[in-house]
Amino acid sequence: MMSKLKHTMLVAGLCCTAVNITHATEVQIRTVLGDVNINLFDNTTPQTVNNFLSYVNSGAYANNVVHRSEPGFVIQAGGFQYNNALPLDAVPTGSSVANEPELSNVRGTIAMAKLSGNVNSATSQWFINLNNNSANLDVQNGGFTVFGQVLGDGMDIIDAIAALNRFDLGGAASAAPLRDYTQADLSAGVEVTDQHLVIISDVVITDSASVTHSELNPVANTLLNQDTSGGGSSGGSGGSIGFLGLIGLAALRFTRRLLV
Repeated sequence: MMSKLKHTMLVAGLCCTAVNITHATEVQIRTVLGDVNINLFDNTTPQTVNNFLSYVNSGAYANNVVHRSEPGFVIQAGGFQYNNALPLDAVPTGSSVANEPELSNVRGTIAMAKLSGNVNSATSQWFINLNNNSANLDVQNGGFTVFGQVLGDGMDIIDAIAALNRFDLGGAASAAPLRDYTQADLSAGVEVTDQHLVIISDVVITDSASVTHSELNPVANTLLNQDTSGGGSSGGSGGSIGFLGLIGLAALRFTRRLLV
């Protein structure tokens, strides 16, 4: 498990991220339910990929937790780590990254989470679209930046995470998916540990080439320029702007404010 000292070191590392960090075409998200390979769209969303890789290379995603699951919508991670006890620890974050809403939030894509009403506020948190959320997320809050796509049978694992029962662990983890944990366990006061949380042991680079997988044909975001509402759509399959406020959440430790 990651030590408090390592948390401090992460803050320093993230604040001094190199501008020309190595691009990676493919990363692997290693979860307790299986590994998910993701192709990153280096050439289409270079700033977002660089930002994501800064957290990958710093170790910020080690012992990370899928802290939010909304069946039929998204699962979300990247913001919190488990260090042997609850509440979860917030991942130290660096500067926010400029929004790059070039691609559409269709099923199987990974996108950056951010604060509601703040277009350029993404830092460490990301989500994977469980459905075609383009009608909502392509336009809301300036559009949510898609920067990669799940490869192979990876969505089987993502769907398995989304199918888990959800529990309110407090703070940002108000809809956390848990394994081998029931309402009866909750009523009996059974402590939630890493045996129940959906832990991401790490995110690692598996292919550092800069060419997108040839079989992928990412869908362009064609809705954003058509939106004339100013604040983005509240319709579509994802829910209202109020619902998506959970993509910009306060940290579990209430003395800190986490920008996502």
